[in-house]
Amino acid sequence: MTLDLGLYLVLDPGLCRDRGMVETARLAVAGGATIVQLRDKDADTARLIEAGRALRTALAGSGAMLIVNDDVEAALAIGADGVHVGQDDMDPGEVRRRLGPRALLGLSVETVDAAQRVDPVLVDYAGAGPVFATATKPDHKPPVGFAGLAEIVRACPVPVVAIGGLAAGHADAVRASGAMGMAVVSAICGQADPRAAARAMAQAWQAAVAAGG
Repeated sequence: MTLDLGLYLVLDPGLCRDRGMVETARLAVAGGATIVQLRDKDADTARLIEAGRALRTALAGSGAMLIVNDDVEAALAIGADGVHVGQDDMDPGEVRRRLGPRALLGLSVETVDAAQRVDPVLVDYAGAGPVFATATKPDHKPPVGFAGLAEIVRACPVPVVAIGGLAAGHADAVRASGAMGMAVVSAICGQADPRAAARAMAQAWQAAVAAGG
């Protein structure tokens, strides 16, 4: 399983309300999103499974990966590609045991110390940030900025995707930090044209990668 963190879409049911998460994800992937994370803090496992199965059907054949936030049971029932957990969620060792060796496991890290403690035997990638303050996660830790992001990347033994208030214009700085991609919520969810928004971000990221060698 090839891990491409380039443009990582984290779905928000509120921001996606008008168009729906499934259609938003489908358009975003058509525009260049490489990973879609199903995140709905208010949904129970049954609702996540229903949404995830619809997403899996919509993304079939696209090459994009489907990740479920926090809920291992839902991810297994959906047949998702993996699970993403936060520092205060399930223990990565327990998640890996339940997922098996093939599924992807992502872990949020907000500090250098947390990055250093990531176990590459268990974890496939880390989500680092927030780079900037963001309204999509009100309880986030203090923003780390690009300097802090670079420190986290250097300390982390697995590939890092940056998250937190990012837009297409930040691609060069994110790439310069050593991160392997940008994770976004409001930059795509709730936009008038999710495909165009994703395309702009994907192209900016690809240009940043090409410029950086």
